[in-house]
Amino acid sequence: MNRQAPTLEDVAREAGVSRATVSRVINGVRNVDPGIQDAVRQAIDRTGYAPNRAARSLVTRRAETIALVVSGAGDEADSAQNAFAARVFADPFFGRIVSGVVGFLRPRSMHPVLMFAESDAARKQVTAYLRQGSADGALVVSTHAEDPLPELLAAERLPAVFFARPALAVPVSYVDLAHRDGGRLAAVHLLSRGRRRVATVSGPLDVPAGQERLAGFRDGMERGGVPYVPIAEGGFTLDSGAAAMERLLGRHPDTDGVFAANDLMAQGVCQVLREQGRRVPEDVAVVGFDDSSVAVTCKPRLTTVRQPVEEMAGAMARLLQEHIEGTRTEPTSLIFEPELVIRQSA
Repeated sequence: MNRQAPTLEDVAREAGVSRATVSRVINGVRNVDPGIQDAVRQAIDRTGYAPNRAARSLVTRRAETIALVVSGAGDEADSAQNAFAARVFADPFFGRIVSGVVGFLRPRSMHPVLMFAESDAARKQVTAYLRQGSADGALVVSTHAEDPLPELLAAERLPAVFFARPALAVPVSYVDLAHRDGGRLAAVHLLSRGRRRVATVSGPLDVPAGQERLAGFRDGMERGGVPYVPIAEGGFTLDSGAAAMERLLGRHPDTDGVFAANDLMAQGVCQVLREQGRRVPEDVAVVGFDDSSVAVTCKPRLTTVRQPVEEMAGAMARLLQEHIEGTRTEPTSLIFEPELVIRQSA
């Protein structure tokens, strides 16, 4: 005989609470004691109870699905769109965002749907998907300064929260880092190591994060008595970091310290220095930014400015939930603080 599927009553009995309490936890009703919520979720895991999503949607009028959108400003060609997706999946930064988002959504029986919005057609698909109620809202990671998606979502008043402040000022909620403070941390650390002939590989200078990290680094160096810092712009990729370091060494062969605006570029910096016979950190100290998995696989392991991406992504999902539930109606920003993580490269 087939075993019957677990019911709400089974979960309530296992958790030692009422059926109504179990229903409130499953439907995300607020003001349920956190201890009771944990007990109910553990009972759900033990019993194997699976809520009837169709029935729940009729009650809550929600899809219980969140669109996780990676957006850009690419062209319409299939090859370009495929290249865009390949770059996203190759970047450890995106994996950290997914981890933080899923960590928040999963206990709440909400599920992300990955969507790309790198062309006009793709952006129309995303807005239509949200407008039709196929997802309750969007968590957006924008990769290009000219990305029109923030304005589109704001104009249609669709629930959305962005990872990082959009390049153009629009009334949307976002989670970001105090990038300028992170750049200063890198400068102060290099100066404390006695490095005075310091250069930097910046991020893209049309992106707020790239601008802010550079501004903070310059400010920190100036406050330390170093008025001029050579700059080579990179694209937040390993290859762009390597190419930028080659340009810097060609112009400033006596460089004794480098700040790279993310860990992938710092890894490229270290590769070029090694190829040109420079020891890290003995000859050239290197500081990265992000504290990604690259920081601990790089040789030597990177001293870097930590961006708590997983926590930021979880906060982004929490803000979106508040917008969806109506407990937060106005756009808001949430800014996290950076932290210096010292390893072998500086």
